[in-house]
Formats: sequence, structure tokens, C-alpha cells
Amino acid sequence: MNKRVLESMQVDRNRSRRQPKVRIHIEKGRFRILGVGGWYSYWRDPYYLMLTIPWPGFLLITVGIYTLANALAALLFLMGGEGTILNAEPGSFADAFFFSVQTSASIGYGVMTPGNPYGHLLVTLEAITSLLGISVLTGLAYARFSRPTAQVLFSKVAVVSEHKGVPTLMFRTANERRNQIVEAQMRVYVMLDELEEGGSIMRRFYELDLLRDRNPSFFLTWTAFHPITENSPLYGLSQQALAHRGAALVVSLSGIDQTVAQAVHTRHTYYSADILWNYQLKDIIHTVDKRDTDSNDLSVRYVDFSDFHEVEPMLEHEVEPTLEHEVEPVSGQKAEPTPGADIRKR
Repeated sequence: MNKRVLESMQVDRNRSRRQPKVRIHIEKGRFRILGVGGWYSYWRDPYYLMLTIPWPGFLLITVGIYTLANALAALLFLMGGEGTILNAEPGSFADAFFFSVQTSASIGYGVMTPGNPYGHLLVTLEAITSLLGISVLTGLAYARFSRPTAQVLFSKVAVVSEHKGVPTLMFRTANERRNQIVEAQMRVYVMLDELEEGGSIMRRFYELDLLRDRNPSFFLTWTAFHPITENSPLYGLSQQALAHRGAALVVSLSGIDQTVAQAVHTRHTYYSADILWNYQLKDIIHTVDKRDTDSNDLSVRYVDFSDFHEVEPMLEHEVEPTLEHEVEPVSGQKAEPTPGADIRKR
């Protein structure tokens, strides 16, 4: 093999060893990658760090950098000796510091001024540096304020129950801003651990087809339906099988916020413990019959978000759980279904 190729491979190995280890925490079927997505994970990327850090941290870093920059400039002014800053007390760090603040902010009270070529040179360099710093700070602040976010609420659990005679996976979402997200699109994927022939475990993604994956105007609520038919990746899998294979449902929702006319995106994950079988989402849309001033009958509908996360069990006559694999009953006894079995049409 070429010597250069070997050297390049060795460099790549050394570089990969220096990369931090990614720890995956698994608890009750929930996967959590430690440190990923947190603002502290971007310490090597200052731009993303300043965009993701909370506002108190952003202000603290800004004040800290500004103070250090002016303190460094004050030391440089003091290095010029007496006469570098006119009307300043000789050797006074405070006078040099506040003169730097006035220069960087273009305040110019006129009391203290540069008194020699060295002072004029430092003032020129500080003016250029402060212009660049103010531009960067303004851009960061604007990027933080103008970044669009989707305030979408997801139900805490997903349910599997019969819908129109077919076992169906269901969950619902709500637009918390009460404005319109136009051309909203929803994608749902299931992640499953699969055992390869060589004994290695591969985590694969499968897309789940929804009865309606587009919403022209997402204003209030949106319930997603995935029929578990023979073409579904969930077909034939029980609740226990989903937990054993580390199943996770990843929901991705995107659209255009009509208020700011910008694309917004959000996502949510349901793990196997978040999927309830033989339950249905509690109805949150109610109708009240009223009469107007002319004694005409009116039907008024309202949405009760207090029951948004609530579920209720299916009636026994509506669904019948059966085994994932049929078991022959012992003579004289009846075979009993196992917990978390598949839902099949009676």
C-alpha cells in the first residue's frame, strides 16, 4: 500500500481517538444521548454556542468579553507611559479603562484624549475592533430573536386501538400559538433494532404511512393515524416485541408560520413505554346546543385542551387481543392471551 495512504490513515486514527466519546443512556426503553443538543456541547463552535446558550449566559459572556477587551486596551494605554492619555491621572488603570470604554462606544466626552502618536494608533485600532465587535454582537442578537420556533404540543402517549375495523396507531398534536401553520407536513418513522446474520445489531429506520400526512392549515389540533396493516413495519409486533427491539417513534412536523412567513420545524419521540395498547384518545371536541337571541337552535363546538393528554380504555366488545403467535390450548383448558399482544379485528 502507498506510504502516503498509510500515513493518512494513521492521522485519521489519531484524530478519531481525540474525538470525545458519545455516551448513550438507556432507561426503560428510552434512549438519551448525553450531551447532544445541549448548548454546552458547542464549546468548540462559538457561533452555535452563542445561538443556543440561554439568555443569561449570552449576556454574561457578552459583558465578560467586553470587560476583558477594555481591560486589555487599558493595559496597552498604560504601557505608553505618561502623556498617552491627556487629562488622565498618570498610571491610573481606572482612567485608562474608562477611556477605552468611551473610545469603543464612540462616546467621546472630550475630557480625556490621546496625547501622542502611540495613543492615536491605539485609538484607531480600538475603533476598528469595536466596529467589528458591535456588528458581530448585533448579528448574534438578531439571529437569536429572529429564529422561528414552532410551539407545537404533542400528546404524552400514543395509543393503538381499532379505527374503522383496523388496528391503528394514533397520537395528536396541537398548535399552541393559535396561529396558522400553512402547508404543514408530518412524517413518522419507527426505529427498530435488528439482528444481522453475523450477530451484530443494526438500528434501522422505517417510515410509517399516515392516513393524512399534510394539513393545509394547522390551526388547532391534528390527530395522526397509522393503520397497522400487512404493509406496516409494526404489523405482527406486540408491545413486548417493540420494547425488546428498542422501538421508538420519531415524529417530524414542519410547515410555514403564517405570522412570520418562515419555515418552522419540530420533532417528538415516542418510546415503547409511551405506546398504550387497547386505549383510545379521549375526545376533546364537544358540541353544545344553544339558542340565539331569535330563539334559533345553534350548535356550538369547542375544544377542551384540559383532556388533551387523557386516554380511556377501549370497551371489551370493541377489541379482542390475540396472541402474536397462536398457541394450542391444553386439553380441557382455554388459551389465555399474553399481556401486550397484538390487536386484531374480532
